[in-house]
This record gives sequence, structure tokens and C-alpha cells, in this order.
Amino acid sequence: MEKEVDGEIKKFMPNTPMSLGFGVSMNNTIINLSYGYGLSFMKNKEKGRTKALDFQIHNYGRKFILDLFVQNYHGFYTSDESDKNIQVYPDLNIQQYGAFGQYVFNNKKFSYKAAFNQNEIQLKSAGSFLLGGGVYFTKIGSDSSFVHKSKNSLRNFQFGVSGGYAYTWAINKRWFTSGSATTGVNFGSEKINQFGKRKIEIYPTFFPRIAVGYNKENWSLGLSYINNLLFSSFADNNSNIGLSSGNFQIGYIWRLNSNPFFCRNKTI
Repeated sequence: MEKEVDGEIKKFMPNTPMSLGFGVSMNNTIINLSYGYGLSFMKNKEKGRTKALDFQIHNYGRKFILDLFVQNYHGFYTSDESDKNIQVYPDLNIQQYGAFGQYVFNNKKFSYKAAFNQNEIQLKSAGSFLLGGGVYFTKIGSDSSFVHKSKNSLRNFQFGVSGGYAYTWAINKRWFTSGSATTGVNFGSEKINQFGKRKIEIYPTFFPRIAVGYNKENWSLGLSYINNLLFSSFADNNSNIGLSSGNFQIGYIWRLNSNPFFCRNKTI
């Protein structure tokens, strides 16, 4: 979380350098779940403890993609650029729930499935324009360390539209790299039942994805990164609050019946 007050930016970070998680891919859907305090031997104890629940579902169809997020982080810290002068905020809690979807216009030539699921193979470089939107609910609170508009908590509900572009570069028959970026505008307020009754706030959004992979007849290897940037408070003279969450994934796929799979799922 980044909080800007009178031009000064303060970054609140969870102390989760690496966490054990569970991931499974079924057809076009990837499910990721991590829970707990992470790997203690990789942590700096001076940065306190973070208890985290991070549940994400990503569905990659040919025409539509869908992302679902459930995230709950308790315990944060701040530091300067040299990673010193550490301050710990054990009572700070951030919860975020969201759904995001997009339509892929050039779905006959461009395949998100080939880039992020690798259950198809895109043989020719191609891209596509994207159009979609999302809905999000965020809750930030603490006993005393977080203050926003003289309160120790913030609730925010927002929804809106976004557009962007995605492109996969088929380097050769085996290697590929893919990237997409969407930006949008959300509209929201502190509570759902207050929407339209009070001043409606406007928030920018940004959602990038990157993937690199290698395909063989009977196995595939892929690296992917997904990030989601939202603002729970924006264009406020006293405080802007941005929330950025990312997911890095390493995937290895072994195909039990390689030849039929390889031929059936090629994308031209």
C-alpha cells in the first residue's frame, strides 16, 4: 500500500518475501492459494510479522478472461530507500475482494490460454485489443497506526471499465513471450448503499500481465506475473491511497498423451 500525504509517499509493505502456496490448473482455470506467515528463515525479524491469506482464480478463455481476488493481510512495515529506519505496524489490516473481466477481440489469432495456461500453442505472433471492467471492495483499518480523514479505517466500493492491448511474440516453434496492459476508470464511494447518494469518486486502475514460456511435444515450462493496481482514495488534497498486488508463478506441465495434445491445441 502507498499512502501519499501532502506530496510525501509512504509505502506500507507486508513482511512476506516468500510464502508457501497451493496452485492447480484445470482446463482454462488457474487457482492459487497461500496462507500463513510465510517462510520465517527468509524474513527480516525487524520488519515484524505478516499473516496473509491470498486466494486468486484466473480463467483464460479464447473470448473472455476472468480474474477473482480474495486478499487479507495483517501486519505491515515501512522503511526508507536503503531499507533502514524500519517502523512496524502490527495492527494494520488490509482486505480486498475483486472481480475483473475482459473481452478479447482478436480471439481467432491471439490466445491468452497459450500464454498463461499453455494448454494451447500459438505459432504466429499476434495481438488483440481488450475491453472489460471490474468491481472491487476494499477495507483498511488499524487500532491507531492508520489515519485517513481523522478515522482509523477506510471502506471503499468501486466499479468501472477498462481497455488495453495484449500481444504474444512467437519467437520460434518453442519459445514465446507475451504481455498485456489495461488501464481504466472506476467510480465508487465508501459504502454500496451510499452509492449515488453522496459524491461519487473517480479512481484510475492499471492491470499488467507478463509471460514467458517454452513448449515441447510432451512438456511445457512457463513463467508469468500478474499485477493489479487500484486506488482506494484518489484526487484528495490530504491523502491518496494506492494498493498494488502481484502474483508470480512458475509452471511445469507434463502431458501424458503428448502427440494428440500437441496437434489438437495448436493456434495458428
